Amino acid sequence: MTATDTSVTQPSATEFRSVSAIFKNREQIDSVIRRLLDRGISRDDISVIGKNFHSETKIAGFITKKDVILGGLKQGAIFGSIFGSALALLTGVGVLFVPFIGTLVAAGPLGAALLGAAGGAIAGSAGAGLVSALVTLGMPEEKAAVYQTRIEAGDFLVAIEAPADKTGEIQLLLESAGGEETHVNDKSLPRRRSGQIESAADLSPEVRSHLSEDAQRSFIANYNKALSETGDEEKAEHQAWDAVCEQYEQDEDGIWSKATSI
Repeated sequence: MTATDTSVTQPSATEFRSVSAIFKNREQIDSVIRRLLDRGISRDDISVIGKNFHSETKIAGFITKKDVILGGLKQGAIFGSIFGSALALLTGVGVLFVPFIGTLVAAGPLGAALLGAAGGAIAGSAGAGLVSALVTLGMPEEKAAVYQTRIEAGDFLVAIEAPADKTGEIQLLLESAGGEETHVNDKSLPRRRSGQIESAADLSPEVRSHLSEDAQRSFIANYNKALSETGDEEKAEHQAWDAVCEQYEQDEDGIWSKATSI
Protein backbone atom coordinates (compact mmCIF):
# COMPACT_ATOMS: atom_id res chain seq x y z
CA MET A 1 0.00 0.00 0.00
CA THR A 2 1.35 3.38 -0.97
CA ALA A 3 1.61 5.95 1.81
CA THR A 4 -0.54 9.04 1.40
CA ASP A 5 1.39 12.26 0.76
CA THR A 6 0.22 14.69 3.45
CA SER A 7 2.67 17.46 2.62
CA VAL A 8 1.29 20.93 1.94
CA THR A 9 2.65 23.01 -0.89
CA GLN A 10 3.67 26.39 0.46
CA PRO A 11 3.14 29.56 -1.61
CA SER A 12 6.18 30.95 -3.34
CA ALA A 13 7.62 34.21 -2.00
CA THR A 14 7.70 35.48 -5.57
CA GLU A 15 3.89 35.25 -5.83
CA PHE A 16 2.04 38.40 -4.82
CA ARG A 17 -1.39 38.60 -3.25
CA SER A 18 -3.57 41.46 -2.08
CA VAL A 19 -4.47 41.79 1.62
CA SER A 20 -7.28 44.22 2.43
CA ALA A 21 -9.16 45.53 5.47
CA ILE A 22 -11.63 48.22 6.49
CA PHE A 23 -10.71 51.00 8.91
CA LYS A 24 -13.07 53.43 10.61
CA ASN A 25 -11.05 56.64 10.92
CA ARG A 26 -8.19 58.71 9.51
CA GLU A 27 -6.00 58.26 12.58
CA GLN A 28 -5.99 54.49 12.05
CA ILE A 29 -5.06 55.01 8.40
CA ASP A 30 -2.08 57.20 9.27
CA SER A 31 -0.91 54.69 11.86
CA VAL A 32 -1.22 51.59 9.70
CA ILE A 33 0.53 53.20 6.71
CA ARG A 34 3.52 54.13 8.86
CA ARG A 35 3.61 50.67 10.42
CA LEU A 36 3.56 49.05 6.98
CA LEU A 37 6.37 51.29 5.75
CA ASP A 38 8.40 50.52 8.89
CA ARG A 39 7.87 46.82 8.17
CA GLY A 40 9.49 47.26 4.75
CA ILE A 41 6.34 47.32 2.59
CA SER A 42 6.91 49.57 -0.43
CA ARG A 43 4.75 52.70 -0.68
CA ASP A 44 4.05 51.56 -4.25
CA ASP A 45 2.23 48.51 -2.85
CA ILE A 46 -0.11 50.30 -0.40
CA SER A 47 -3.58 51.52 -1.41
CA VAL A 48 -6.20 53.52 0.47
CA ILE A 49 -9.72 54.37 -0.70
CA GLY A 50 -12.33 56.46 1.13
CA LYS A 51 -14.82 59.29 0.98
CA ASN A 52 -14.00 61.43 3.98
CA PHE A 53 -10.73 63.08 2.99
CA HIS A 54 -10.93 66.85 3.21
CA SER A 55 -8.80 69.19 1.17
CA GLU A 56 -8.66 72.82 0.19
CA THR A 57 -7.29 71.73 -3.18
CA LYS A 58 -9.98 70.95 -5.75
CA ILE A 59 -9.00 68.24 -8.19
CA ALA A 60 -10.89 66.15 -10.70
CA GLY A 61 -9.98 62.92 -12.42
CA PHE A 62 -7.24 60.60 -11.31
CA ILE A 63 -3.80 62.09 -10.61
CA THR A 64 -1.22 59.56 -11.69
CA LYS A 65 2.32 59.47 -12.95
CA LYS A 66 0.82 60.34 -16.34
CA ASP A 67 -0.52 63.63 -15.02
CA VAL A 68 2.79 64.47 -13.40
CA ILE A 69 4.53 63.92 -16.73
CA LEU A 70 2.00 65.78 -18.85
CA GLY A 71 1.29 68.64 -16.48
CA GLY A 72 4.70 69.15 -14.98
CA LEU A 73 3.19 68.67 -11.54
CA LYS A 74 5.21 67.75 -8.47
CA GLN A 75 3.90 64.67 -6.75
CA GLY A 76 5.00 65.64 -3.26
CA ALA A 77 3.34 69.05 -3.49
CA ILE A 78 0.11 67.50 -4.79
CA PHE A 79 -0.07 64.86 -2.10
CA GLY A 80 0.85 67.26 0.70
CA SER A 81 -1.62 69.96 -0.30
CA ILE A 82 -4.46 67.49 -0.75
CA PHE A 83 -3.99 65.29 2.25
CA GLY A 84 -1.36 66.54 4.68
CA SER A 85 -1.13 63.07 6.21
CA ALA A 86 0.46 59.68 5.70
CA LEU A 87 -1.39 59.46 2.37
CA ALA A 88 1.18 61.96 1.13
CA LEU A 89 3.69 59.10 1.30
CA LEU A 90 1.80 56.97 -1.21
CA THR A 91 1.70 56.99 -5.01
CA GLY A 92 -1.00 57.58 -7.60
CA VAL A 93 -3.35 59.73 -5.54
CA GLY A 94 -6.51 61.00 -7.16
CA VAL A 95 -10.27 61.25 -7.22
CA LEU A 96 -12.66 58.73 -8.75
CA PHE A 97 -16.40 59.08 -9.25
CA VAL A 98 -18.01 55.75 -8.44
CA PRO A 99 -21.68 55.14 -9.24
CA PHE A 100 -23.87 54.52 -6.16
CA ILE A 101 -21.17 55.88 -3.85
CA GLY A 102 -20.05 59.23 -5.24
CA THR A 103 -16.61 60.78 -5.19
CA LEU A 104 -13.82 58.72 -3.64
CA VAL A 105 -10.23 59.63 -2.92
CA ALA A 106 -7.93 56.81 -3.98
CA ALA A 107 -4.22 56.39 -3.30
CA GLY A 108 -1.95 53.64 -4.56
CA PRO A 109 -2.23 50.91 -7.21
CA LEU A 110 -5.78 49.84 -6.29
CA GLY A 111 -7.16 53.19 -7.45
CA ALA A 112 -5.36 52.89 -10.76
CA ALA A 113 -6.58 49.30 -11.14
CA LEU A 114 -10.16 50.34 -10.40
CA LEU A 115 -9.94 52.96 -13.11
CA GLY A 116 -9.16 50.24 -15.63
CA ALA A 117 -11.38 47.53 -14.15
CA ALA A 118 -14.29 46.13 -16.13
CA GLY A 119 -13.23 47.92 -19.28
CA GLY A 120 -13.25 51.31 -17.57
CA ALA A 121 -16.73 50.82 -16.09
CA ILE A 122 -15.73 52.42 -12.82
CA ALA A 123 -14.78 55.61 -14.64
CA GLY A 124 -18.25 56.56 -15.69
CA SER A 125 -20.80 53.90 -16.52
CA ALA A 126 -24.00 54.58 -14.62
CA GLY A 127 -24.60 50.86 -14.26
CA ALA A 128 -21.33 49.86 -12.62
CA GLY A 129 -20.39 50.23 -9.00
CA LEU A 130 -17.44 49.43 -6.80
CA VAL A 131 -18.64 45.86 -6.32
CA SER A 132 -18.40 44.96 -10.00
CA ALA A 133 -14.94 46.54 -10.28
CA LEU A 134 -13.60 44.71 -7.21
CA VAL A 135 -15.03 41.44 -8.50
CA THR A 136 -13.26 42.04 -11.82
CA LEU A 137 -10.03 42.33 -9.81
CA GLY A 138 -10.65 38.91 -8.26
CA MET A 139 -12.50 39.66 -5.02
CA PRO A 140 -15.48 37.49 -4.03
CA GLU A 141 -18.76 39.30 -4.64
CA GLU A 142 -19.93 39.01 -1.04
CA LYS A 143 -16.75 40.61 0.29
CA ALA A 144 -16.83 43.31 -2.40
CA ALA A 145 -20.42 44.11 -1.39
CA VAL A 146 -19.39 44.49 2.25
CA TYR A 147 -16.53 46.80 1.25
CA GLN A 148 -18.80 48.98 -0.89
CA THR A 149 -21.31 49.29 1.96
CA ARG A 150 -18.63 50.21 4.48
CA ILE A 151 -16.98 52.76 2.19
CA GLU A 152 -20.35 54.28 1.38
CA ALA A 153 -20.90 54.65 5.13
CA GLY A 154 -17.65 56.61 5.46
CA ASP A 155 -15.12 53.92 6.35
CA PHE A 156 -11.80 53.40 4.54
CA LEU A 157 -10.39 50.49 2.55
CA VAL A 158 -6.69 49.66 2.86
CA ALA A 159 -5.10 47.10 0.53
CA ILE A 160 -1.50 45.87 0.42
CA GLU A 161 0.27 43.91 -2.29
CA ALA A 162 2.61 41.48 -0.52
CA PRO A 163 4.55 38.27 -1.22
CA ALA A 164 2.31 35.26 -0.70
CA ASP A 165 4.38 33.97 2.21
CA LYS A 166 3.96 37.31 4.03
CA THR A 167 0.17 37.65 3.75
CA GLY A 168 -0.49 36.14 7.18
CA GLU A 169 1.91 38.59 8.79
CA ILE A 170 0.32 41.55 6.97
CA GLN A 171 -3.18 40.40 7.89
CA LEU A 172 -2.24 40.26 11.56
CA LEU A 173 -0.69 43.73 11.34
CA LEU A 174 -3.88 45.16 9.81
CA GLU A 175 -6.07 43.52 12.44
CA SER A 176 -3.86 44.69 15.30
CA ALA A 177 -4.11 48.23 13.93
CA GLY A 178 -7.92 48.09 14.05
CA GLY A 179 -8.64 46.62 10.64
CA GLU A 180 -11.96 44.82 10.13
CA GLU A 181 -13.30 42.55 7.38
CA THR A 182 -9.78 41.45 6.42
CA HIS A 183 -9.43 39.48 3.21
CA VAL A 184 -6.61 37.86 1.25
CA ASN A 185 -7.15 37.94 -2.50
CA ASP A 186 -5.25 35.27 -4.41
CA LYS A 187 -5.22 37.51 -7.49
CA SER A 188 -2.68 40.34 -7.42
CA LEU A 189 -3.47 43.75 -8.90
CA PRO A 190 -2.64 44.37 -12.56
CA ARG A 191 0.57 46.33 -13.01
CA ARG A 192 2.58 47.54 -15.96
CA ARG A 193 5.33 45.08 -16.73
CA SER A 194 8.97 46.13 -16.64
CA GLY A 195 11.05 46.22 -19.80
CA GLN A 196 9.71 46.18 -23.35
CA ILE A 197 5.92 46.42 -23.70
CA GLU A 198 4.54 43.62 -25.85
CA SER A 199 0.90 44.69 -26.07
CA ALA A 200 -1.71 47.04 -24.59
CA ALA A 201 -2.35 44.44 -21.89
CA ASP A 202 1.09 45.28 -20.48
CA LEU A 203 0.18 48.95 -19.97
CA SER A 204 -0.86 50.08 -16.51
CA PRO A 205 -4.66 50.46 -16.25
CA GLU A 206 -4.62 54.24 -15.79
CA VAL A 207 -2.49 54.69 -18.92
CA ARG A 208 -4.47 52.24 -21.05
CA SER A 209 -7.82 53.78 -20.08
CA HIS A 210 -6.70 57.23 -21.25
CA LEU A 211 -5.56 56.16 -24.73
CA SER A 212 -7.47 55.07 -27.83
CA GLU A 213 -6.26 51.90 -29.52
CA ASP A 214 -4.26 53.93 -32.05
CA ALA A 215 -2.76 56.05 -29.29
CA GLN A 216 -1.90 52.91 -27.34
CA ARG A 217 0.04 51.57 -30.33
CA SER A 218 1.88 54.88 -30.66
CA PHE A 219 2.70 54.93 -26.96
CA ILE A 220 4.03 51.37 -27.03
CA ALA A 221 6.15 51.88 -30.15
CA ASN A 222 7.72 55.09 -28.87
CA TYR A 223 8.22 53.68 -25.38
CA ASN A 224 10.01 50.58 -26.64
CA LYS A 225 12.17 52.65 -29.00
CA ALA A 226 13.20 55.05 -26.26
CA LEU A 227 13.80 52.22 -23.79
CA SER A 228 16.11 50.42 -26.22
CA GLU A 229 18.06 53.65 -26.75
CA THR A 230 18.29 54.85 -23.14
CA GLY A 231 17.61 51.83 -20.94
CA ASP A 232 15.72 54.21 -18.65
CA GLU A 233 12.00 53.41 -18.14
CA GLU A 234 11.13 56.85 -16.77
CA LYS A 235 12.73 58.62 -19.75
CA ALA A 236 11.04 56.19 -22.11
CA GLU A 237 7.67 56.98 -20.55
CA HIS A 238 8.28 60.72 -20.90
CA GLN A 239 9.16 60.31 -24.57
CA ALA A 240 6.17 58.07 -25.22
CA TRP A 241 3.79 60.64 -23.74
CA ASP A 242 5.50 63.43 -25.71
CA ALA A 243 4.79 61.47 -28.89
CA VAL A 244 1.14 60.94 -27.89
CA CYS A 245 0.72 64.67 -27.21
CA GLU A 246 2.19 65.54 -30.62
CA GLN A 247 0.01 63.05 -32.51
CA TYR A 248 -3.31 63.19 -30.64
CA GLU A 249 -5.69 65.47 -28.78
CA GLN A 250 -8.05 64.59 -25.95
CA ASP A 251 -11.72 64.08 -26.69
CA GLU A 252 -14.60 65.18 -24.44
CA ASP A 253 -14.05 62.15 -22.21
CA GLY A 254 -10.36 62.89 -21.71
CA ILE A 255 -9.21 60.08 -24.02
CA TRP A 256 -6.26 60.79 -26.29
CA SER A 257 -7.97 59.76 -29.51
CA LYS A 258 -8.22 62.68 -31.93
CA ALA A 259 -5.39 62.81 -34.44
CA THR A 260 -3.84 66.28 -34.50
CA SER A 261 -4.19 68.20 -37.75
CA ILE A 262 -0.93 69.03 -39.47
